[in-house]
Amino acid sequence: MKYSNGSLTPSQTVAELDKYIIGQGEAKRAVAIALRNRWRRQQVADDLRDEIMPNNIILIGPTGVGKTEIARRLAKLSKAPFIKVEASKFTEVGYVGRDVESMIRDLTDIAVNMVSAEKKEEIQEKADELAEERILDILIPPVRKPVVTEIKSEDVVVEDAENETEVEAVVKDETLQNEKTREWMKKKLKNGEMDDKLIEFDANAPQIGVQVMGPMGMDDMGMNIQEIVSSMMPKKKKKRKTTIEKARKLLSQEEAQKLIDMEAVQTEAIRRVQETGMVFIDEIDKVASGSSDSRGPDVSREGVQRDLLPIVEGSTVNTKYGPVKTDHILFIASGAFHIAKPSDLIPELQGRFPIRVELKSLTEEDFVKILTVPENALLKQYSALLKTEGVNVKFADEAISEVARTAAYVNEEVENIGARRLHTILTTLLEDILFNLPDKLDKKKITIDGKLVNTKLDEIVKNRDLSKYIL
Repeated sequence: MKYSNGSLTPSQTVAELDKYIIGQGEAKRAVAIALRNRWRRQQVADDLRDEIMPNNIILIGPTGVGKTEIARRLAKLSKAPFIKVEASKFTEVGYVGRDVESMIRDLTDIAVNMVSAEKKEEIQEKADELAEERILDILIPPVRKPVVTEIKSEDVVVEDAENETEVEAVVKDETLQNEKTREWMKKKLKNGEMDDKLIEFDANAPQIGVQVMGPMGMDDMGMNIQEIVSSMMPKKKKKRKTTIEKARKLLSQEEAQKLIDMEAVQTEAIRRVQETGMVFIDEIDKVASGSSDSRGPDVSREGVQRDLLPIVEGSTVNTKYGPVKTDHILFIASGAFHIAKPSDLIPELQGRFPIRVELKSLTEEDFVKILTVPENALLKQYSALLKTEGVNVKFADEAISEVARTAAYVNEEVENIGARRLHTILTTLLEDILFNLPDKLDKKKITIDGKLVNTKLDEIVKNRDLSKYIL
């Protein structure tokens, strides 16, 4: 079912999330309400709209239970600019770390690319037509009317008039013939009959990158030096010789770039970031101090929290496209919180994440559903991979149950990495098949039953030391 952008009801959002994520109903409800509230805010009168702040969310739960997937799918549903960042990235370079404002700049880049892609789709047909005309001009140049110089001598006026009439007749005939030839060639181009033919044309030469050395990287600079320098320099052309099929694509991209109003794209991108942007801050527990000791890396951790605070509270970040206000961006934070607790975050930051949702650990029953129910279920993925080799693979019910049981058991005995355990178990289970296809294994149908699962995995599961290698 398709929904219009941003107008999903909470129940519709949960229904869509259910297609890809098993369980975690409480978390789905929380993000669904947050998403709908953004749409509701847009319907409120202007004087009150700016006062309505988003209810930022903290998702608490072990790794592999669906925290990141919930946020990622939510962004896809709402067609909103979305970025995932790790909070630990801001602490890893000594006490400085990466500039926290960079995540807003990166989010704006994503929004610009998103809007550009939409605009390009709108004008693609026109760009294709212009590219086709450029190819036609190379193959069959249009007839140009000769320039007739003005003759002032009265003695040759009559004779010149007769000559001019003859020239016009010839040009008219040539133009008619040219148009007919071009129409004939245009049909051949449209039918793809000329795709394999070589053509030489002028294409825009790639711009030379400009590296700026300094304490910050290019992605963290408010102004894009490379774009400024490249815009000052004239665009160079270079001769290219390719097939007409490739030439059409290259020329179409050039024409599309000319048709897109980048200023309007950037304005719309900034609006989307400010009104519908979403930032997913993973591993936020890594910047929470689990003790009162302020020495060592804890100084850096609290510093990151204090740097994050104005961004989450609402501030203005300078980007290469213009200033971006973060007041109404939705922030979703997540963390396992094994050592630290949400209360170990500084009080000001805690207050900016009023909604807290605890995600549950996955059970054996959940693993069975994860393997079979979602539209992108793991078993469906492996079936599709093996089908490329002409092999149909079938997973028996007892095999699926055994894989789920093994995943739940290893998670309990070694370390709980949630649904990610299924990836490694299935890779171990199917390793021989994946390796031997297609040259050493000549089968068109393979059935994975419970016996095969037990044979492959029992020895590893029984030996606790070996089971540590199933990561």
